[in-house]
This record gives sequence, structure tokens and C-alpha cells, in this order.
Amino acid sequence: MKAELIEVLLVEDDPGDVMLIKEAFDDKKVGNRLSVVGDGVEAMAFLRREGGYADAARPDLILLDLNLPRKNGREVLAEIKSDPDLSLIPVIVLTTSEAEEDIVRSYQLHANAYITKPVDFDQFAGVVHQIDEFFVGVVKLPSR
Repeated sequence: MKAELIEVLLVEDDPGDVMLIKEAFDDKKVGNRLSVVGDGVEAMAFLRREGGYADAARPDLILLDLNLPRKNGREVLAEIKSDPDLSLIPVIVLTTSEAEEDIVRSYQLHANAYITKPVDFDQFAGVVHQIDEFFVGVVKLPSR
């Protein structure tokens, strides 16, 4: 039995990475709804349903890059996890950084997971599929 589909928010400024993630969702037949914003300021507007995002669906899962314009991923993560209305949304840091300080800081800010983006498409698609299987098929998420 397939679990209920979930709303996923991708916070990513690199069009190439956005395309890879969308293709990985399509390639693995991930049926979850994927919304994309390109920077940290947009991410917070989306999550708080401000401006053009007034009708945005509340995400069940956030995929967050660290290296973002206007407001970086660490600042976004800190805001999400300190906001009682948003803090229960699982956040997966999905970034190119392998720096130990980024990993440690992300977990200090209560990231739910830290994943370094694979460069190879097949590996990247595999990671997206594993995220989907884990958060849709295994994990019990809080009700919206």
C-alpha cells in the first residue's frame, strides 16, 4: 500500500540542481508535489504564506541548500526551527558542501538530515528515491 503523497519544498538557487531534482523525481516516479523557491527570503515567504505565496501548500518536507542568495540556508534553517508553526517540518540539508563545520552547524540548528549532493545523475536520482522511500514509506510525519 502506497503511503499518502506529501508536499515537498525545494529551496535551491542552482537551476541545474533544480532540474536534476525534478528529473530524479520524474525518473523514480515520485508522485509527491514539488514546489521550488530560489533563495532564503522566498523560502520564508513561502513557508509563512506571504505575498504571492498566500495559497502555498504547507510542506511536509523541506529540501534545503545551504548556499543561497539573500538569506543563506543556515539562516533559513534557524528561522524554521525557532518558529513554533514551522519547527515540526522535517528539513533535509541537501548541499554540495562536505565541510565538517557545515555538517555540525546544520545539526546544531536541528536539521533532520544532512546529505551531500552526488554529482552523478544516477546516484542523485537514487538519493532522491531513498528520501522519498524513507519520508513517505517509513516515517510518520505530523499532520498538516
